[in-house]
Amino acid sequence: MLRRLHAEQPESFAFTPENQAWAEGQITKYPEGRQASAIIPILWRAQEQEGWLSKPAIEHVADMLGLSYIRALEVATFYFMFQLQPVGKIAHIQVCGTTSCMICGAEDLVAVCKEKIAPNAHELSADGNFSWEEVECLGSCSNAPMAQIGKDYFEDLTADRMGEIIDELAAGKVPVPGPQNGRYAAEPLKGLTSLTEYDSGKTQYNASAQLAVDIGDTVKRIDGTEVPLLMPWQKGANHNAQPVKAAAPAKPAKAAKPAATEATSKAKPEADVPGEEPAKLDGPRAGGADDLKRIKGVGPKLEKMLNGIGIYHFDQIAAWTPEHVAWADQNLVGFKGRVSRDNWVAQAVALATED
Repeated sequence: MLRRLHAEQPESFAFTPENQAWAEGQITKYPEGRQASAIIPILWRAQEQEGWLSKPAIEHVADMLGLSYIRALEVATFYFMFQLQPVGKIAHIQVCGTTSCMICGAEDLVAVCKEKIAPNAHELSADGNFSWEEVECLGSCSNAPMAQIGKDYFEDLTADRMGEIIDELAAGKVPVPGPQNGRYAAEPLKGLTSLTEYDSGKTQYNASAQLAVDIGDTVKRIDGTEVPLLMPWQKGANHNAQPVKAAAPAKPAKAAKPAATEATSKAKPEADVPGEEPAKLDGPRAGGADDLKRIKGVGPKLEKMLNGIGIYHFDQIAAWTPEHVAWADQNLVGFKGRVSRDNWVAQAVALATED
């Protein structure tokens, strides 16, 4: 298959400070002169941040590693895990089409994607929220047919269940990954026939699905806050980026304060932070809170944090001034810079004016 760069490209690319620090940490894994070995994880991080690999992103990574652009392009175009065109803002669905899945109904899953998303692979849905493609074997043959959505596998699928999953994602819900027919993992459909002593004390879902449920957002892309930013041997050094507070000198202990909720404690204003605190509400208006997860960059955790500081509706965010954005960029702890990076205000204006 011929793989080309997308016809429409952004003007530039830059990692977030957190992802820049993470990428520089990856380079330290390799000896001097061997930095090129870090190209695959750093390209992947760029794709996780943006959803796909643009020409400026590939060239940015090449510059970091001291590579000619053609060397980086060779890697990005060779591996099908790298998306060279924009993908759905909510999810990109990869349907396995190899032998086991094909025999068990992969073509029916593809038909659902064509009907609900777009007629052609790699084509965005009308609202830009979804895209799909058929891929080679994903290694879950015993649970065929299956598809990978975001970071997780959805197995033992039927056409009806595939349609339901797409509808749930479109509605802002987070479907539980793993087997969709009641199986725990890949045991026989009628239950275990051996090793039955290991059936007690297990978690509600198998290890992979359980972790996804615990995280609470299986389609969320990496933004740099999910993993340690530094390699263990860096001893607090953070190169050019300075996003990690753990390396700062310890402060004297303060007197105990009344307990606060998780959401409000993480959104506590910091001293001498630029900007102006936006207007808040004591609670959602009649009819209930808006689904803030419809804003790109907002997941369940961040929605809870926003609710905790009195932000429940799209029109609240739509009314934010640059000073409000500056305040929010600094005070949403763990998500600094997210508001301006994903242009929440413009998204909220569009969502607030929907019929």
